[in-house]
Amino acid sequence: MSDSIELHGSDSSVNQADTGDEFYLIKVLHSSETELCRPPSDMALARNDLVVLQTRYGHEIGRVLGQVQEENSRSWDTIRSIQRIATEQDRHLFQENLKREQEALEVCREKISQHDLAMTLVSAHILIDEPKILIFFTSDERVDFRELVKDLVSIFRMRVELRQIGVRDESRVLGGIGVCGRVLCCNGVTDKLRPVTIKMAKVQNLSLNSVKISGPCGRLLCCLAYENEFYRDERKALPSEGYRFPHDGTVFRVAELNVVSHQVKIQGDDGRVLVLPSCRFTYDSATQRWRVSESENCPAAEKIV
Repeated sequence: MSDSIELHGSDSSVNQADTGDEFYLIKVLHSSETELCRPPSDMALARNDLVVLQTRYGHEIGRVLGQVQEENSRSWDTIRSIQRIATEQDRHLFQENLKREQEALEVCREKISQHDLAMTLVSAHILIDEPKILIFFTSDERVDFRELVKDLVSIFRMRVELRQIGVRDESRVLGGIGVCGRVLCCNGVTDKLRPVTIKMAKVQNLSLNSVKISGPCGRLLCCLAYENEFYRDERKALPSEGYRFPHDGTVFRVAELNVVSHQVKIQGDDGRVLVLPSCRFTYDSATQRWRVSESENCPAAEKIV
């Protein structure tokens, strides 16, 4: 995590919300987690406001991303509360804690080495309203860190909690650049971490080479889940791969679908390979069959072989 974070005020171009029973998405500055929050009825918020909110670990500073429609809020299991709009003192304390957190990491690394523990440090975080420091780490095995906690408490003179997190959570906290050249989805996209499956890669016609469809964390790319709904809906409007149908005096088989370019590659029994625009395919509900139709609004087929 960066040693400093720009802590500016609200975006003046965004009107403040009316008071009432409202929901907001808040991005926690330290962990990059997105929380759904309900502010007090007398608190007006605008995008980019900094607030102190209650999280599963305690009180933390987060940035307001925007308001959420009530119907969309139902997909969230937990609704957090906003304690207050961050004061100048809160912002100053947050910046001071960033420096203390870096010092704490160095001390913790030294103690882990002394105790010969099989764990990798991710980050340290000091909460706003209570004397507690959270140490996040990853490990492939269960770690007995009781002696380590005793050492850290004697040094920091505050409550110390060690939290083991997964590799996806590690990437979300630390951030980085993905294979696409953009900020990692888990760190930059304002959403919860979604489950990702290999089936999503198949739907999107991607190579199943694990190196190509995995992120720096070693897990399947988050973007597979974000884009899966688009590919799934687009493929519903096209015949599936392997589908056979008569066309131009022979029988063709759908060999490949390219949802992004809206093209369908078909291969005929006579050896011809054609690339047709997806708009040429229509579904006949009477016969329950796909057919290729001529249309002035669609380009002609491209002959490959």
